[in-house]
This record gives sequence, C-alpha cells and structure tokens, in this order.
Amino acid sequence: MTKKEKKFIYSRVMLKISGEALAGEKASGIDYDTVYGIASEIKTIYEKGVEIGIVIGGGNIFRGGRGKHFKIDRVVGDYMGMLATIINAMALQDILEQMKIPTRVLSAINVEELAEPFIRRRAIRHLEKGRVVIFAGGTGNPYFTTDTAAALRAIEIGAEVFLKATKVSGVYSDDPEKNKNVVKYNELKYIDVLNKNLKVIDSTAISLCMDNNIPIIIFNLKEKGNIEKVIMGKNIGTIIK
Repeated sequence: MTKKEKKFIYSRVMLKISGEALAGEKASGIDYDTVYGIASEIKTIYEKGVEIGIVIGGGNIFRGGRGKHFKIDRVVGDYMGMLATIINAMALQDILEQMKIPTRVLSAINVEELAEPFIRRRAIRHLEKGRVVIFAGGTGNPYFTTDTAAALRAIEIGAEVFLKATKVSGVYSDDPEKNKNVVKYNELKYIDVLNKNLKVIDSTAISLCMDNNIPIIIFNLKEKGNIEKVIMGKNIGTIIK
C-alpha cells in the first residue's frame, strides 16, 4: 500500500455495495467490467492509505422473495441470499487481487473452503495489516438485511463512516425514477429518516448507526470518482448524522 500525504477525512470506512450494482446493465448475474470498475474505485482510496471494510448484497443473484407468489420459506430465502453474498464477495476479492490488493473474505456463515469465519479481532487485524476486508453472509441470521450487516460490522471494526453506494445521487423525498417532483436532501438526521419513512436504507441499520454515532453517506456509485470524493470530504450525496 502506498502511503501518501493524508488529504482524506476518513481513515477507516465501511463501504456497502448492493448486489445489483455488480450486474451492471444486466438484469442479474455478475458483469466483469462493472466489477472491475468498482474495484478500480476501491483501489484508488486503498492507495491513499484508507482502511476499507466492504459488505456486498446478493440481489443480483438471489433476493429472498417477499411477493405473495413466492413459495420458499422466508428463513430459507434469507439463507439463500446469504450464499449469494458469498459468491459476490469472492468475485470482488479475485478482481481486487488481480490488481495486487491484498484482500480477505470473512463470512458470517461457515464456509471454510471459501472464506475465513468472521472474528472481530481478526477483521481488525487484517485492516491494520493493510488488507481490504469483505464481509460476506450478512449477519449470519435471517430477517436482517445487508444494510444492517454493514452497520453492525461498521460498529464492530470501529469504522468512522458508513458509505452506502447506490444507483441514485442521495436521499430523495420519493423515488426519483418514478416521481420527477422530488426533493433531494443534502443532510438529514437519523430520526428524520425514520420519521419520514424514507426507504433508502433499512431502519435497523439507521438505528444502529444512530445509537453508535456513525454517520451514513449515501451517494451514486455509477459516477466515477465518487468514492474518492466522499473520503476527501466533498459534498456529494446525502449525509445522515
């Protein structure tokens, strides 16, 4: 890792990437060029000396269906989603290591042949040794989203900020893809997100961050350079604190 003059405001971050982001323009699956682009963004901040934890969703492979016609049990579906996050974590790990970035995958469910088990002290030690740590398997429990997993891991590793990379440029009063007359919020309080029932992030994740005073920044992953801009303190997206 190249140690450069410190110009960033966060030294240890938790980056949450949705599974859908890895599919690119495809309906599902993993698009190599898209994942390579995300890895390149991560490499940029890694080379600035930032310690990086990552949680990836699994929605590009499997989403525990909630519709009335979905016949798989909720608990079974959630565990299937956890397995999907492990596949995504392995894909990102491989591409990062092609870029010569040391990476470890730590899983909340036991898959010894594929990933290390999640142990908090081990995760912190990996970060201190300059390794990117990808947390797979969600929390290891059904009924919890990967947003909640990211908030939980952020607390456990002592991350200074929770970065949620999405397909929109921040938090809006309504879905900007469906309603053109929306208001974008540059800054919100945790309680405002809960009271306004804004669906941009899971309410359990909001509560965890509020109780532990971890700011959340929601920004557009598709715009090149945004991850670097966030850690440099640029005013993009929406900050929840």
